Amino acid sequence: MHSSISIIDLKPYNDECKNGLVEDISKACKHLGMFQVINHGVPYDICQTLMVTLQEFFDLPYEERALFFTQDHSKLVKIFNYYFKGDDQRKVSMWSETFSHPWHPIEDFTHHLPNNPPQYREVFSAYAKEIGTLMNKVLRLMSKGLGLEEDTLVKRLEERPNFYSQANYYPPCPEPELTMGLNEHNDITALTILQQFDGVSGLQVKYDGKWIQVDPIPGALVIILADQMQVLSNGIYKSPIHRAVTNKLLPRLSLAMFYAPNDETLIGPIENLINEEYPPIYRSYKYKEYMEEFYRQVGKRRKVKEAFQI
Repeated sequence: MHSSISIIDLKPYNDECKNGLVEDISKACKHLGMFQVINHGVPYDICQTLMVTLQEFFDLPYEERALFFTQDHSKLVKIFNYYFKGDDQRKVSMWSETFSHPWHPIEDFTHHLPNNPPQYREVFSAYAKEIGTLMNKVLRLMSKGLGLEEDTLVKRLEERPNFYSQANYYPPCPEPELTMGLNEHNDITALTILQQFDGVSGLQVKYDGKWIQVDPIPGALVIILADQMQVLSNGIYKSPIHRAVTNKLLPRLSLAMFYAPNDETLIGPIENLINEEYPPIYRSYKYKEYMEEFYRQVGKRRKVKEAFQI
């Protein structure tokens, strides 16, 4: 197994000339579609405090967490638990518990968030504001990496994108060879920023048929391109297949912050990236069409964007 992905220093972002940074971002997006960033501007203490607080949340008694258990994806605040077996199950497909809710504009959602741990609302709000700034930086760099105006991707994703978070908790697994923490998949949104808890590996990305381990680096955040970005870039940027594996000894925690179009947003290859030499690979569609296809493929190894190929 390969052992590393690109680590990109965002410190030059505020420099007058950041061509080298744009080139690094562009290469990483074209090659793998996943990379780690350092000196990204999100304070380390805010990151660490939130991860500790999330661990406290997952350590709450079952009865308290059960208030948020649901199978309804439309709920604003929800927990999906995948490792409690029913009587008719011989094994579980995933050894994880996920906690999801919106993250922007945070003022609209704070009152829906848990009030235990008592600091959760305040700590998450501070983190969400910092991630919003970083998300904008990364999208601007990615636009320039395609040779476009730096606000192109933000404009194409429109004024009312959907922002939601997903904390993933993977308890120690007695038989990790029998299940996954998170099955292999492509992200369905446009962009993901993932924080991993220091010291415990589990994230893997597929490249050229092999799995690459994405080890956590203190202070770094993982950028993952999603399907809508591959379509918008007409296949120039990649939406990688990735997964999470479990282990016997240590719990693992990660937090994904997603940036998704709204249902009515029209997604398709950006016009400036299409010509006779590079015709469109995908047809245009509304994001809700993509999500309808996503749910149609339930129970399969989903290949959703492929359904829109020309």
